[in-house]
Amino acid sequence: MLSKHRGEFFLVLGALFFALSGITITVVLKHLPAFRLAEFRSVTAVLILGTLVALTRPEIIKMVRAEIPRLGIYGVVGFAMVNFGYLLGIQRGVPIALVLIIEFTASIWIALWIKFVRKSFVAREMWIAIAFSILGLVLVAKAWNGFTFDLIGISGAVMSAFALAAYFLMSEKIGKKREPIALLIFGMGFASIFWLVVLPPWTFPFEVFTEKMDLSGVAEGFMVPGWILMALIAIFGTVIPYLCVLTGMRSLSASTSSVIGMLEPVLAGAFAWFWFGQSWDAIQLIGAATVLFGIYLADRAKTAPSE
Repeated sequence: MLSKHRGEFFLVLGALFFALSGITITVVLKHLPAFRLAEFRSVTAVLILGTLVALTRPEIIKMVRAEIPRLGIYGVVGFAMVNFGYLLGIQRGVPIALVLIIEFTASIWIALWIKFVRKSFVAREMWIAIAFSILGLVLVAKAWNGFTFDLIGISGAVMSAFALAAYFLMSEKIGKKREPIALLIFGMGFASIFWLVVLPPWTFPFEVFTEKMDLSGVAEGFMVPGWILMALIAIFGTVIPYLCVLTGMRSLSASTSSVIGMLEPVLAGAFAWFWFGQSWDAIQLIGAATVLFGIYLADRAKTAPSE
């Protein structure tokens, strides 16, 4: 039981850091293309953690040749493709709220994979939990407002959902033999290779580090150098939250972890409410409560030992 609560704590903490970093990311994206920010997050995470581990515990990142294909798929699909599909959807004009809802349907694909591919038990409560959580996200995001259909954008969001499902399922399996920090280094390492091939580093707009950026919202008019915000995103918006999620997943199933992950957009909305003055109405508050209820049900649902 203690291990389970520890897992819950780290997953919630990860969602908290991801959501909080959304404020900084929103500011930086006014000065830097989204795909470039995804590249920066991957590369810096590898440099920070890789250097730390290489100097202290290099044995945990040793791998044999037979592991390379699986770890490569894990990094490219579970890390790079999640971001690529998500950002593609936004870039094509699909409302971010709708992209997030589609992305978090990953919980459905995880449950279906467990039931029909693994042929393992999925509790009825888990299906109900997923339904409540997704319904809650629809209400929080008010997805019916500003709906824009773009085939490429929607396809990108769907790809992000499948990639996110793969991330949870593969993290659960590989994480049984690897420590979270090693898992993150491998994942971000192969994701970085993908981004550096697609977006060569010599074309990166390095001037973003010296630009003065307005924090907007409650701190409007307060200018901060770009390198400070980029550093915050690298550490508190990437390294720490990913480590929290991967640590939490060691104690919980992929299906439960994915539903708890839906807390992120709810928290992000709450922080935006405070920082940018994006107030919520009654429908959105009901949606937030619905997501929390869904997470509660998922946490109580029984899972098969093989999960």
